[in-house]
Amino acid sequence: MLLGIIPFALVLGSQATQKGFSFIEVHLFTGLNFAGGSEFAILELWTNPPIITFLVNSRHLLMGASLVPYLRHLPNKQVFPALFFMCDESWAVALEDAQKRQAQTGINHAFNLSFYTGLCFALYLMWVGFTALGGAIGPILGDASRFGFDMAFPAVFLVLLRGMWKSLHAARPGLVSLVTAALAYLYLPQGWHVPIGAVAGIASAY
Repeated sequence: MLLGIIPFALVLGSQATQKGFSFIEVHLFTGLNFAGGSEFAILELWTNPPIITFLVNSRHLLMGASLVPYLRHLPNKQVFPALFFMCDESWAVALEDAQKRQAQTGINHAFNLSFYTGLCFALYLMWVGFTALGGAIGPILGDASRFGFDMAFPAVFLVLLRGMWKSLHAARPGLVSLVTAALAYLYLPQGWHVPIGAVAGIASAY
């Protein structure tokens, strides 16, 4: 998974440089907004970055909510920093780990903060480091997507989805969310497909 991050981190850094970002700005861009999806969306539609960031990152509201049952035993001073470093990959792996631990031990609060911290630390360093590298060598690479690096992004998510697959019935909210988000992406302004897909998934779960 860590290796899979490298290609699209390089692509993002390269694209940011082509948009006029300085080397320091690339660092701040990825370090302070640790969320690959919104970063790519912002670069594509720079006219209103805060709104695009909120729309695309609205999925984090649901991701964080799904972790609440496993975080209740932790103080807020540990939970809030942990959630700042939450990304799609760390959320998926940590949630699966907590569910496995709960099934094995029967303990409700099975979230392993040390495991999660190590995972986030590695992901954060890889992401910020290689986007910075992409920014540094962007003028040399040119359009990095011509190397097929952009395919790493969906490939990583397909691997995560495969690991979380339990059954068709359990996957129903995700499938509903996927179809709804795809339709919204085709017919609505950019960014709206994320919250619309999320709401549709929640509605189908109930």
